[in-house]
Amino acid sequence: MGATCSSILPSSCCRQDEGLNREEEPLLADKERRAVNMLVELFERRSTVSFYEGEPLSALSTLAYSDIYHLQLSAATVFSEVSEMDTRPVAREALEPILYMLQSPHIDVQNGASAALGNLAVNVENKLLIMRMGGLEPLIRQMLSPNIDAQVNSVGCITNLATADENKTPIAKSGALLPLTRLARSRDLRVQRNAAGALLNMTHSAEHRQQLIGAGAVPVLVELLGLDDPELQYYATTALSNIAVDDSGRQLLWNTQPVLIDALIRLVDTSTIKVQCQTLLTLRNLASDDQFQVQIVEKGGLDSLLPLLQSAYDPLVISASACLRNLSIHPDNEKPILDSGILTCLVSLITQSGNEEVQCHLISALRNLVANNNADNTFFVEAGLFENVKEVMENPASSDLVIGEVIAALNVFALNELLAPYVLNGGFIELLIPLTRSSVPELQYNACVALSSIAGKAGDASENLVRAWDRPDGGLQSYLAAFLVIDEGMDPMLRSIALWTVLLLLESESPDLIRLVTSHPSIIRNIEKIAAANASSDGDPRNSAYTGDSFAGPRSSRVFESDGYDQDGENTEENDDDVYTRMVNLAQDVVSLVNTLEY
Repeated sequence: MGATCSSILPSSCCRQDEGLNREEEPLLADKERRAVNMLVELFERRSTVSFYEGEPLSALSTLAYSDIYHLQLSAATVFSEVSEMDTRPVAREALEPILYMLQSPHIDVQNGASAALGNLAVNVENKLLIMRMGGLEPLIRQMLSPNIDAQVNSVGCITNLATADENKTPIAKSGALLPLTRLARSRDLRVQRNAAGALLNMTHSAEHRQQLIGAGAVPVLVELLGLDDPELQYYATTALSNIAVDDSGRQLLWNTQPVLIDALIRLVDTSTIKVQCQTLLTLRNLASDDQFQVQIVEKGGLDSLLPLLQSAYDPLVISASACLRNLSIHPDNEKPILDSGILTCLVSLITQSGNEEVQCHLISALRNLVANNNADNTFFVEAGLFENVKEVMENPASSDLVIGEVIAALNVFALNELLAPYVLNGGFIELLIPLTRSSVPELQYNACVALSSIAGKAGDASENLVRAWDRPDGGLQSYLAAFLVIDEGMDPMLRSIALWTVLLLLESESPDLIRLVTSHPSIIRNIEKIAAANASSDGDPRNSAYTGDSFAGPRSSRVFESDGYDQDGENTEENDDDVYTRMVNLAQDVVSLVNTLEY
């Protein structure tokens, strides 16, 4: 702030005029006078002096503990000035005089002390030390003061303290949340911003979010969305986004805040990019629930959202694509999204975007749209979906995350009657086979599942599977043989998928495929060994993975169902005994089918 010594120290202490009126001069003890004289000299060269230790701290402490108001105010002001530029970690000895001055009966002394604490509290070590030394209680008292500057400084300090995880629970239990919520409605913008920032900092754990809800913060945060201040809008949207992480938080917002979606959609059109980004992420979190998914689209959210996908600013495109991904989950949103004319843009972006988050979100959104569509899917083909998906798979720069999303999408496409031919004939089998040997578990699993889905359509395009039987990289036969080898170290889930794939190939009614499978030197032999394992179904057909009335004829719509991973390859830890039993039952089904075939 560029203060001089005369602006922070009592003028009567700075002057050496022999003619000074003694009646007007404060009655200073010798120690206080020496401290003042030292600080006058030190403050002039403050950029080279540490006031947090040694003689400078001793001099400041003398003023801080003085009974003379002007000396205390001088100490508070010096601490406030110095801490604006120097926020290094400090010792208890430096904080003690500042905390003492928080107890002063003079509000301007308190203000200087809380300003100094707020400055020092940007340092992690200082945040923790201030709390351990009992700094929170006097800050809360100051926060309750009617003095605006006291509110600004004390709330600002609490905001900084609340950024440390260790401090959040003590703050939540201190009773500070209620006055912070009240001050977020202050008519002073500085107080509002600091209070809203403090509320935001308390939304980073489920426990503290519930405490904030109990303090009545939610309606206040929703009110802040309608104010014309970007900082308040940002704090409020971010806090609401965090609250919307929890199922209970989303339900509360749905039940109590009918204007929330309208307010958020208006903010999507704001000119402040960081507010736009955070608003979209709030909508994304809300759209984890189907009721919000429908409401956001019904209230016109797509009109504001979709143009942002073509922004040149990556964070905005990431936020918009993440929101669209969740909106695309609901079947009722499929038609509005496709009717918006954005499909071609979505398809092209999966190759044009250099951001893997955008690619993942958009591929997942396209997968959801296909899964929800029971009508004519030719417009996905016309938009170039398969050409772009293949380009992503063939691009060596594509990340494992992106490839994983593509494979999960291909699995869905292969199960769609109208789109399956484009998967079967598009060269995807040859791209999937090498991924069955991936060192990334999710990629390996998803590739195997996708191949099983394709095998379920073998009757429609058996020539493609025949051509891929021994190429590339040894082809299908090499993948199946490797996963069916008798090896205790083999993942039983992957072995079960291989067994399921063999079963579908045998059901294809393709003489060539049946011949290739049954004449392989190890595939059927190893399956017979697995089937003979001591984990029979005891004759109970409910224990069999295959429950059809007959093995004859293709069953193109059947899907390998497993609790081990979801469709995105996320491990859900199916019980080991269940996995092993499933594997043995599948092997028995294959053997039973082989015994009925003529080959």
